[in-house]
Amino acid sequence: MTTTAVLARFAADLPGDAIPPDVTARALALLTDLAGSAVRAAQEADSTPSVLAMLGLLGMEGDGPCTVFGLNRRYGPAAAALLNGTFGHSLDFDDTHSDSSLHPSAPVVPAALAAAEMTGASGADLLAAVVVGFEVCCRLGMALDPAAHYARGFHPTATAGTFGAAAAAGRLLGLDADRMASAFGVAASQASGSLQFLVNGAWNKRYQVGEAAMKGLMAATLASEGFVGAADAIDGKHGFLGGYSDGADPALAVAGLGQVWETLRIGVKPYPACRYTHAAVDGLLALQAEHGFAPEEVQAITVGLHRNGITLVGDPLPAKRRARSIVDGQFSMPFAAAVALIRGRFGWDDYDLLGDPRADALADRVEVRRDESLEGLRHPFGATLNLRAAGRDHALRIPDPSGEPDTFPTPDAAEAKFRALAGPVLNHGTDALLARLRGLTRAADLRGYL
Repeated sequence: MTTTAVLARFAADLPGDAIPPDVTARALALLTDLAGSAVRAAQEADSTPSVLAMLGLLGMEGDGPCTVFGLNRRYGPAAAALLNGTFGHSLDFDDTHSDSSLHPSAPVVPAALAAAEMTGASGADLLAAVVVGFEVCCRLGMALDPAAHYARGFHPTATAGTFGAAAAAGRLLGLDADRMASAFGVAASQASGSLQFLVNGAWNKRYQVGEAAMKGLMAATLASEGFVGAADAIDGKHGFLGGYSDGADPALAVAGLGQVWETLRIGVKPYPACRYTHAAVDGLLALQAEHGFAPEEVQAITVGLHRNGITLVGDPLPAKRRARSIVDGQFSMPFAAAVALIRGRFGWDDYDLLGDPRADALADRVEVRRDESLEGLRHPFGATLNLRAAGRDHALRIPDPSGEPDTFPTPDAAEAKFRALAGPVLNHGTDALLARLRGLTRAADLRGYL
């Protein structure tokens, strides 16, 4: 069987009770984490007004059955998937999968939730579909070879994420394996996502992930109505893997499928910025806590990163040292380092330091270099630090950032993050939403549930 056929059969036919309980629990934790980010972004992301205005002008803001986190109205399924995906990714605070270097929840969960609310699926069915979507997009991201995919200028969350969204939505729409393959065939024509947003701090990144959620839902819905999609869409001659990477390995998409759960390898972010900044931020906070130096005592910082990290957060360095928009800050190692040292933390509200002279002064002392000792490892998100402060030199190697599976947030830590994001928007409604999310596995029909 082709890779396309194997993944289609897995997505369509995997029995819900074949998913281990810890995998389902992890999917619920990740869904809840995304919801917190989406709630805050719905009200505070700078791109939100434009997206909502676009939907209105195009006649897509009409009432529908589907939840949009952070807004007091329901939308049609396509618009809801677009909005939840865009909002969920707008803060760059959503989860990450190291081996594929992508954010699984932002494209997958919105497509699955919209399909579940379309069909009256149960909470258990929703979570099974989310797991299937995670497995498909993470595995395709691995098969692409993230470094090769980035080198071609693609954003894997938006490209591979379209297939994960199609798989999750298709399962809830009742697609059999053949129609699931057709949904993948449509997804292959829709998968898109350019890294060009890095040039000017554009809002494309968040929108193209929301678009992946919407397009995955549309691909699955087309297939449910008998639309014939391209065959062998993933591994065919002109398929997804060959068209989007120079180093693809289709075997990685299916190795251990149904036995090794990539869902359990998804990590949660402690900081609202590109994951490639996180290990260095962890290290800077640890060094500052241990040695007690003040920000103004820091004389020089050299951060070593994987080449993917250099592409996203280190190059061109002069521009990265002068982050002025939120997107600039989300993809600036110098800015993240400055925030960590000035505030002793890095949360969403710390973007008020953009343009602050103290942050600029510290950013000027940050060098970012490719560290080849970080190449060839299982995870690409580690960092090395060399720091001089108060006349003393410090060195540290951080193999993985916090929030990875081995340091996954405790339930209390996860709740604290959710409340910090959703609380300022929902106020007293925060408890109610959190309770409904926690009760998803017991919900018999998701129509009107959230």
